[in-house]
Amino acid sequence: MGLFDKIFSGLTKTRNNLAELEEIFQDYQPDSDTFYDDLEDLLVMSDLGAATADKIVQALKKMTWERRFRKGYEAREGLVELLSNMLTVNDPTLKLETKPSVILMVGVNGVGKTTTIGKLAHQLIEQGKKVLLCAGDTFRAAAAEQLGIWAERSGADIVRHEEGSDPAAVVFDALSAAKARGSDVVIIDTAGRLHNKANLMNELGKIRRIIDRELPGADVETLLVLDATTGQNGLIQAKEFKNTAGLTGIVLTKLDGTAKGGVVLAIHRDLGLPVKFIGVGEGIDDLRPFDPKAFAEGLFEEDTDED
Repeated sequence: MGLFDKIFSGLTKTRNNLAELEEIFQDYQPDSDTFYDDLEDLLVMSDLGAATADKIVQALKKMTWERRFRKGYEAREGLVELLSNMLTVNDPTLKLETKPSVILMVGVNGVGKTTTIGKLAHQLIEQGKKVLLCAGDTFRAAAAEQLGIWAERSGADIVRHEEGSDPAAVVFDALSAAKARGSDVVIIDTAGRLHNKANLMNELGKIRRIIDRELPGADVETLLVLDATTGQNGLIQAKEFKNTAGLTGIVLTKLDGTAKGGVVLAIHRDLGLPVKFIGVGEGIDDLRPFDPKAFAEGLFEEDTDED
């Protein structure tokens, strides 16, 4: 199964909410208020959010007038183009030019953060980089052990302390080890911080301050791992983490099953954060760079499989 096929499969729920789109575009009239009202309703139902849906509809109206659309397929292609452009925000590539550089991984429990770290470590090592993992999640039982399995599987080094240790102390030791060992990249795991737990968010801020103090001038990517099934709740999480950790990008996981992938558009619009990777399966190679055009097309492609 190729990348587009996996994206297509993963966006089943969002796309099913938009199943009426084909009927709408069949009856498309460029000056019809009913068409635009129905389109906006469907976009809202597909987890794009009211503000994002309104922005898309207004942009499509402008494009229709400028390009003189007359056919439904023209408007449909215009919609995919608009979504693709909205998803192209800032630079989606990782900036890891200093030695060492840091990737700080944040996100609530259950989103696939540890798995994502392992897959990312594997990618970087395949690129010839020396990677060190930091087991900064000292609150969840067996978190360090799980990260250790991924370190062994990917070939990365790891620094960890006993369960219940001070996460900031683990981060300090990991950064010291990275400098001593000549590591290229340090990937820091953090606890599954619930967005309404102020003390845990404060701990995350403390970790960030230690990174800035111990590695001044280092490139730091702070990636929020989001479960694609969370819908608009993902936007709430993203806002809170951005305020605390200074996010540089999003990793969207669990896109290989039924998902509410439309929330990505709302995150782009409200926060200006690029999606840098998507998880499209359980395999070690199933973490892929985000392709805005493939994602936008995956939202609206028709399923041609027969029952």
